[in-house]
Amino acid sequence: MYVIIASMKIKDGHKEAFIEALLEDAKASVAVEPGCHRFDVIQDAGEANRVWLYEVYDDEAAFQAHMETPHLKKLLETTKDWREQGP
Repeated sequence: MYVIIASMKIKDGHKEAFIEALLEDAKASVAVEPGCHRFDVIQDAGEANRVWLYEVYDDEAAFQAHMETPHLKKLLETTKDWREQGP
């Protein structure tokens, strides 16, 4: 297994739209990527504009395949101006 834990900070005023777009990507990742087993979006309890991603893949190759998917590219383009910190 290959696990990714990533933290992202969202700019003020964009949290709801950001999380909605992120959940769309997470659902697509699990539904259409055979190497993706889990993709959780976790809102930080102590910092309102921080979210954590917990992703589980077969291996690094499956994660690299995820990085090339249309749904991830859409997410990154849609949210590029909404992220203060993180991937």
